[in-house]
Amino acid sequence: MNVTLKVWRQKNSQTPGKLVEYQVTDLSPDMSFLEMFDVLNQDLLHRGEDPVVFDHDCREGICGSCAMFINGRAHGPQTGGATCLLHMRSFEDGSTIVVEPWRARAFPVIKDLVVDRSAFDRIVQAGGYISVNTGAAPDANEILIAREKQEQSMDAAACIACGACVAACKNASAMLFTAAQISRFAVLPQGQPERHLRAERMVAQMDAEGFGACSFTGACSVECPASISLDHITRLNREYLGAKLTSNNV
Repeated sequence: MNVTLKVWRQKNSQTPGKLVEYQVTDLSPDMSFLEMFDVLNQDLLHRGEDPVVFDHDCREGICGSCAMFINGRAHGPQTGGATCLLHMRSFEDGSTIVVEPWRARAFPVIKDLVVDRSAFDRIVQAGGYISVNTGAAPDANEILIAREKQEQSMDAAACIACGACVAACKNASAMLFTAAQISRFAVLPQGQPERHLRAERMVAQMDAEGFGACSFTGACSVECPASISLDHITRLNREYLGAKLTSNNV
């Protein structure tokens, strides 16, 4: 199959970027989207041109680094998977595919399709920890936790921090990501000591990073590769309200 690619090329965050058109031919429908980019870059290198810079690591939908905005959707036309799990059979032969980086002030472009997502790391560092010493696995298992609470925590912990929620949101909000980080601890007994402080600090850091406000349209959850539920945003709002009502900063 053959496709026409319109790829965002940008030297760095200070340099204006633009869409550049490329023709990629003789592709197998079973190729992954990233393998298609490997073919394009190999051709560009043979022609003495700079390859398209994109981020990737595991290529198994786990690491969340393969962040691409494809034909107006985060990670492309499929749902429940990252870009690396997208295959060329999802597109018609001869189609035009527009590929851009995440668009958010908090995610500055490093080069081409790679953005700096370290803002997520700083949100986690602001409060994503527990002080309870659970010891080894047998010690941790001595604390009985209801199955419902376990599943809620594990569902939140499934977040791969790819940034699709930010890219899909019209306000570039990081509420779904932050909510997942707060929920994974808030429902567990080990997370109770820092419960209110965690919510207060992480939301404050999210705002400081320049992410937009949540309008609860739900696009973030739809485009999330891990299908993180909007219920976690509801929990975040409850946790944050409780934190502000008991905070010494009020």
